[in-house]
Amino acid sequence: MSTRADPLIPSPVGALRQLGRMTSLGASVLRAMFIFPFQFNEYMRQCWFFASVTIMPTAMIAIPFGAVIALQLGSLTTQIGAQSYTGAASAIAIVQQAAPLITVLIVAGAGGSAMCADIGARTIREEIDAMRVIGVDPVHRLIVPRVLAAVTVAILLNGLVSVVGVAGGYFFNVVLQGGTPGAYLQSFNSFAQIADLFVSEVKALMYGFVAGIVATYRGFNPSGGPKGVGDAVNQAVVITFLLLFLINVVVTAVYLKIVPPKGM
Repeated sequence: MSTRADPLIPSPVGALRQLGRMTSLGASVLRAMFIFPFQFNEYMRQCWFFASVTIMPTAMIAIPFGAVIALQLGSLTTQIGAQSYTGAASAIAIVQQAAPLITVLIVAGAGGSAMCADIGARTIREEIDAMRVIGVDPVHRLIVPRVLAAVTVAILLNGLVSVVGVAGGYFFNVVLQGGTPGAYLQSFNSFAQIADLFVSEVKALMYGFVAGIVATYRGFNPSGGPKGVGDAVNQAVVITFLLLFLINVVVTAVYLKIVPPKGM
């Protein structure tokens, strides 16, 4: 893993090269997770940091997001005479799609950018090279606790967003659109299944891991100087968003193929 300047190259070859290097870093992180001793104190500090900068923004975004989904679907189901299915449609959309995406966008935008800036500052100050000189593996010492913290917080926040989003959708559908509370809950119970929550948590796990890997990779490879660190932070956020939406399409397609929908 090189710490030389590695700016984004707007070409297929450059994109594939960076994807390969990020994949290699991800494999190194997976291997380093099982090396003793585990940096538990650093892991807890990073978990607290990620949670402190993401919980409130995530909850505040989940409420209007759930409201928009509930209001839009409520209006649509009313037009087609299927208002009793609003609860199932809005809740499943929030749990399967909205919750993991909202979670990881906040994790990548707030926590990931700070992680990238921290690693980038250490790189340009040559702290990473100094760690290698004295025989300390920077992946095991710095990257593993941060990536695991991003994964842990993403999984926990995903559950928070699911609860807040569904509760917000229920409130706006029942209070503002005159929906029936019993019909909202009954339709959700009839069509939702535990696999929906399971795939949502799997998405959050994958998204958190990818966000951590991309942030640390760009932090290890700034283009040079403080401005290079700032550019690396911006690039990390953009790359993360692109990869996450691509992963979401693939995981959703596979899930819909292997898990049959629940009928009445």
